[in-house]
Amino acid sequence: MRLLILIATNLAVSLLLGLVFLGLEVAGVLPQGQWAGLFVMATVFGFGGSFVSLLLSKVIAKWSMRVHVIDAPASESEAWLVQTVQQHAARAGIGQPEVGIYDSPDPNAFATGWSRDHALVAVSTGLLRAMRPEQVSAVLGHEVSHVANGDMVTLTLIQGVLNTFVIFFSRVIGTMVDAALSGGDRDRDRGRGGIGYFITVMVAQVVLGLGASLIVAWFSRYREFRADAGGAALTSPREMAGALDSLRRAGEGADLPESLTAFGIHGGSIAKLFASHPPLEERIARLMAAAPTR
Repeated sequence: MRLLILIATNLAVSLLLGLVFLGLEVAGVLPQGQWAGLFVMATVFGFGGSFVSLLLSKVIAKWSMRVHVIDAPASESEAWLVQTVQQHAARAGIGQPEVGIYDSPDPNAFATGWSRDHALVAVSTGLLRAMRPEQVSAVLGHEVSHVANGDMVTLTLIQGVLNTFVIFFSRVIGTMVDAALSGGDRDRDRGRGGIGYFITVMVAQVVLGLGASLIVAWFSRYREFRADAGGAALTSPREMAGALDSLRRAGEGADLPESLTAFGIHGGSIAKLFASHPPLEERIARLMAAAPTR
């Protein structure tokens, strides 16, 4: 179902872009016959990079974080990790994710993969040392919930749509500015942009890219609350809140690369509007409000 939504949304965005480009061509804003090529380029580059990153996400994560995937548990701790993830995955209704450990003093964990049934859940050695087993279980439940919610696919969809619009609008703005500067000379009629076009496109991509980042960050924070709720449902609100409180006491870490930060249990300390995770205090407060009173 999520893949069908992905395809349908992609087609809807393509249709919308096609209509916009056609309207700009009819209005004389874009040169005759140029809109189709620009439309195809925006769609291919907008979605292409996001899809490639999604398909290679597990491979890149294993390589960049030097994840030791537990194929055959070599200790009780590894066996417990695999068994716990299996139990959470079965309750969440997804395929068994690969389970791994990576060496880092920062207590963290992440999930990645191109589908609900082809995912990887990995925890740091620092997290295993800093938390009780019940809290580690809650963190694993949080990451399994990311997979069950299809967050990797959904974030790819949103990023692809936004990339497409950034490419599209930056070039439309560049064309309009260049037309105003050139006065509609023959270079514009032939579809060649001047220096005003290239400078405007670069500036517009930066500005629109920042706006797109705000949208992605907002959605990332929203789905972080959902993953907290999922981890609480698989364990308990108090254990999930306790795990987050352990992270709070340890301080905000940033051991994950940018491509994985959004799927870690917590992220680095950056401006709130651009943060991939809500403040830990706010996440803990929501969980404790949902916890049954004794």
